[in-house]
Amino acid sequence: MKFTLDTKLGASMNVASADAAAGNPFAEAVFAAGGVASIFGVNDFVTITRQAEAPWEPIVAAVQAAAAAHL
Repeated sequence: MKFTLDTKLGASMNVASADAAAGNPFAEAVFAAGGVASIFGVNDFVTITRQAEAPWEPIVAAVQAAAAAHL
């Protein structure tokens, strides 16, 4: 799912696991929601790929909260 941000990312982001998110507060917060397979971001958007059967609701809430707090 694609999320358009109100700001531009400082650098592109391609995070394929929770372990790879270490040190990136935005990615850590999104992966903490559970069900996230990967995060890709560039310019003013991020795309989240979820794991099969994972519900979108907690992921969407985590992206919104993490963007407000960390971007």
